[in-house]
Amino acid sequence: MKIALCSSFVPFISGGYRNIVEWLEPQLREAGHHVERIYLPEVDAPDLLFRQMAAYRWVDLSSADRIICFRPQAHLIPHPHKIVWFIHHIRAFYDLWDSPYRSFPDDAKHREIRDALRAADTAALREARNVFTNSQVVSDRLRTYNNVASEVLYPPVLTPERFYCRGHNNEIVYICRLEHHKRQHLLIEAMRFTKTPVEVRLSGTSSGPEYPEALRRQIFEHGLQDRVTLEDRWITEDEKAQRLADCLAAAYLPLDEDSYGYPSVEAGYASKAVLTTVDSGGVLELVQHGINGSVTDPSPQALAEAMDKLYTDRQTTKSMGQNARVRLDELNISWPHVLQRLLA
Repeated sequence: MKIALCSSFVPFISGGYRNIVEWLEPQLREAGHHVERIYLPEVDAPDLLFRQMAAYRWVDLSSADRIICFRPQAHLIPHPHKIVWFIHHIRAFYDLWDSPYRSFPDDAKHREIRDALRAADTAALREARNVFTNSQVVSDRLRTYNNVASEVLYPPVLTPERFYCRGHNNEIVYICRLEHHKRQHLLIEAMRFTKTPVEVRLSGTSSGPEYPEALRRQIFEHGLQDRVTLEDRWITEDEKAQRLADCLAAAYLPLDEDSYGYPSVEAGYASKAVLTTVDSGGVLELVQHGINGSVTDPSPQALAEAMDKLYTDRQTTKSMGQNARVRLDELNISWPHVLQRLLA
């Protein structure tokens, strides 16, 4: 079968939104399909939005037997056998409209853009043969905002066998893009209130220099240079596996994340407990408090208490890590399941 994988991308910014496409491609090829990967640039500037959307609408992929669309606005591409694996809306026009993450005014112009965008999204999504999402959170948003039904299809990671547990040192690792909504600053702030020698390692790159510089200042101002390591770079997959093999636990603290996030799944394959918060969104579909991780209030004090408990109660921490690996199987997070559903 000829299959086109269609998505958008932000130039020079990597992240999980690319992984879901690029990790699916070899799975389809191995299953005997002819695959093309197609990206078009997309930025969330309101004044550019509809010109970009028009570009997607003019894409002709009639030579493909099937297309699979991921990041918005790829679902606008027309095709008689369109499958959508929807990973998020352009959230500033949806669930983040009344939040600090909307970078434009709530005025008549932008409300009209919002309403037109939602109408176009709804029409394009209803063209699809099947709509899947990467989490129940995203499925709920599709139902709420677009009245579109969908099936949750959790995305696996590439070659999960590369992750393993070698031991448990004193570090809680947070391997993710350095962005304000990922809230690495909250973990640093929590270190001011810990009572044990627990340590934190933050690894990742950012869309700009401002947030990493703010994290660096925060570490210095609180005198945490000996207990917080900031790796302001995109570490290799081998380095990631090594960090997870040795760490005490992993952290993932995004604000209302679309899905469970690859950092949580990778930690599970390494048999490591995950520290997260009650407002982290889709992460809570994977992490169960006291079973395969710790779910706490998003306050520095509560996080500090949870980190100290991970440090002092090592046996429970190890047991939660073992349960984290089991949880992946319970949710049927696997490439065979993904291919069976996408190609049905």
